[in-house]
Amino acid sequence: MSTEPISPRPDAADAGARVVPDKPVLEGLEAKWLNRWKTDDTYAFVRPATRSEVFSIDTPPPTVSGSLHVGHVFSYTHTDLVARYQRMRGKHVFYPIGWDDNGLPTERRVQNYYGVRCDPSVPYDPDFAPPEKPDPKRQVPISRRNFVELCHELTHLDERAFEDLWRRVGLSVDWSTLYTTISDDSQSVAQKAFLRNVRRGEAYMSEAPTLWDVTFQTAVAQAELEARDYPGAYHRVAFEGASGPVYVETTRPELIAACVALVAHPDDERYRPLFGTTVTSPIFGVEIPVLAHEAAEPDKGAGIAMSCTFGDLTDVTWWRELQLPTRTIIGRDGRILRDQPEWISRADAWAEIAGKTTFGAREATVAALRDSGALDGEPTPTQRKANFYEKGDKPLEIVSTRQWYIRNGGRDEDIKQQMLARGEELGWIPPHMKHRYDNWVSGLNGDWLISRQRFFGVPFPVWYVLDANGEPDYTTPILASEESLPVDPSSDVPPGFEESQRGVPGGFVADPDVMDTWATSSLSPQIVTGWERDPELFAVTFPMDLNTHAHEIIRTWLFSRVVRAHYENHSLPWARSMISGFVMDPDRKKMSKSRGNVVVPTDILDSYGSDAVRWRAAMARPGMDSPFDEKQMKVGRRLAMKVLNASKFVLGLGAAGDLASVTEPADRALLAELGGVIDTATAAFDAFDYTGALEASERFFWQFCDDYLELVKERAYGAQGEAAAGSARAALALALDASLRLFAPIMPFVTEEVWSWWKKGSIHQASWPTADEVATDGDPALLGDVAAALIAIRGSKSQAKVSMKTEVAVAELSAPAESLARLQSVEADLRAVGRITGELTWTKSDSPLSVAVQLAEAESSHN
Repeated sequence: MSTEPISPRPDAADAGARVVPDKPVLEGLEAKWLNRWKTDDTYAFVRPATRSEVFSIDTPPPTVSGSLHVGHVFSYTHTDLVARYQRMRGKHVFYPIGWDDNGLPTERRVQNYYGVRCDPSVPYDPDFAPPEKPDPKRQVPISRRNFVELCHELTHLDERAFEDLWRRVGLSVDWSTLYTTISDDSQSVAQKAFLRNVRRGEAYMSEAPTLWDVTFQTAVAQAELEARDYPGAYHRVAFEGASGPVYVETTRPELIAACVALVAHPDDERYRPLFGTTVTSPIFGVEIPVLAHEAAEPDKGAGIAMSCTFGDLTDVTWWRELQLPTRTIIGRDGRILRDQPEWISRADAWAEIAGKTTFGAREATVAALRDSGALDGEPTPTQRKANFYEKGDKPLEIVSTRQWYIRNGGRDEDIKQQMLARGEELGWIPPHMKHRYDNWVSGLNGDWLISRQRFFGVPFPVWYVLDANGEPDYTTPILASEESLPVDPSSDVPPGFEESQRGVPGGFVADPDVMDTWATSSLSPQIVTGWERDPELFAVTFPMDLNTHAHEIIRTWLFSRVVRAHYENHSLPWARSMISGFVMDPDRKKMSKSRGNVVVPTDILDSYGSDAVRWRAAMARPGMDSPFDEKQMKVGRRLAMKVLNASKFVLGLGAAGDLASVTEPADRALLAELGGVIDTATAAFDAFDYTGALEASERFFWQFCDDYLELVKERAYGAQGEAAAGSARAALALALDASLRLFAPIMPFVTEEVWSWWKKGSIHQASWPTADEVATDGDPALLGDVAAALIAIRGSKSQAKVSMKTEVAVAELSAPAESLARLQSVEADLRAVGRITGELTWTKSDSPLSVAVQLAEAESSHN
């Protein structure tokens, strides 16, 4: 990050010495300008004196172990459009980028790539080399330290590929500010913030029901859940009551041994007589109460349900609110516990399910129910909703574990209201995205679980004293000092202890878990702005101006950063959030690998170029889902090529942009129209409506090329004298200058190329155009009249199937008086472009403009 102003780069192509290629092409521009921008530090952040001079942006650090699709390219491009605009408006743009390189996705990729798995019991091997021919099905067990080293090695390879892609897309980030979520700096920030959360009571450890992924062997947070359809079957099962059987319908009969109550709605007349009584569970013969709760659904199944510890989140609610006992039978490995629980007296019944998977236990339980007569009829197939970890492929279980949490309002109404108030304070682009935030926060039913039972992540800076029996004392954790950070408790020793005391009675043990990756990336604003490390940088960049990402991570990344800044900084982390929509396939289905409809970014970049891809991205408004059609890229490429060719023509005339030289009506009309376009584009960009800015700029540019340029071409060559030619050339130069700058945030490569033909420095360090630069007393309505007249004249020649160069012997132009007066002021230009060599008559009419012509060759009239 630079702290000194950057001098404009020397360039042979200035206003007096133009270097315009004979045949400009798009090929090669990206490599040329990426290299120049890197060499010149074009986008380096230069620290100013005051916060008001800075525009700072928080962007999501992509998971480098994953893969990028066109939706990522669009969303990150949207951020870059704003960054480039703000830079041209004179802001010092603080625009860092980072890589999210820790957590489950990285571990899974390392396991498959190297054919290894982490086993903390294996000693470290400093000479370890992964298998030459990795076999993901026969993974070699290695130590945690060896495993982490491989994680670092592979993420470095992935990070280079990601950086190459983002550079090619044209992101104007300051690459000197690159960070990773597993770096020492990021670990220090994450550990320091956690320690302060603990000391203030915002973070705590608790033994509680936890959503658990049996494949990854880790806890899962509410924000990482994904509800999916899962095949199952209803089993009508009889519990024995004092007055006869009580039937429940369950999709999880294997949890009968974990049943702690039957629950029905308090207003359900069928079960009111049973409330306060007990029933006996089939097979296992355990006496359990029948209770009432508002969450029971009378119209679902039999209307009365088993409450087990734990089958789903409703069970957790009933367990907590009805103060039920904990009878857990599923272990962390997803299997039924092998040891018979104390509340089960029938050893033979337990032996049938002990140690089995939930699927195997279900089959055994159903067989036992059938044999005992407690199964009423046969199971009825159904599709049920089950919770999955978003990266997992098996339904989650709920087990009782000891985990770290941060309070987020899920169990405290006062905190929840504080978080909703932060949502009100935040600026939302578009505004309706706030509803997603409000719905998420309002629906929270638990605090934020931040610990993970994995290996590659930020370790908790915590140790526990071991008692005389070697058991950890979780009530008085030993916290690392802030001065010692970052620490790894598995290798570092807590104050007052020696390494020899690790793992022995009276000694200590390290907290074995790591932080969830969101617990680190939730601090991205603090990481990039130098919180607690660089007070000067922090003062000019925090709170940040803008947060950007797609809408599916409002509940995770956006909300978690609001929580952390609320606690640590007593503010929002940024002033506003700009939320992107999804890029859909042509059938408006979300792109995903499983559907096979993902578009690989490198494919479209190779085919159409970065400017065309960025143009298409800019057509997708904030918050709006956008169907992807590759044909649209051709339109963007055509525009980029038009910029090259139109610029070559204008600059080939050799004129400079001297406003005082613009004297002709058509030229003054063009600049008056351009002034309005500049105002429109500026207002749109100020409102983060980059699409509106592009639409206004592009509409003008095509009018400039198709109508105005053709209208004044002959005059610009000198057909009407030097003064008239000078007027046209000056207007063309002024219009090109402003148009290039209007397009610069969207199409950075082609605009930089043309700028270099006649200007010093980079267009991306030039100022945004203003209407004052092209202020004239011209009438923009003249351009519309000209366009209508040219359409009519060209249409006549097309109908006659003759060349556009065919001369017009006679022409009659009919239009309202105002239009006629405007067109008569450019008669010479109109005659030149229309090849009108004979009589031209002007007829007043109340009807819209029309032209009747008689072609010199065809001797016929066309309207």
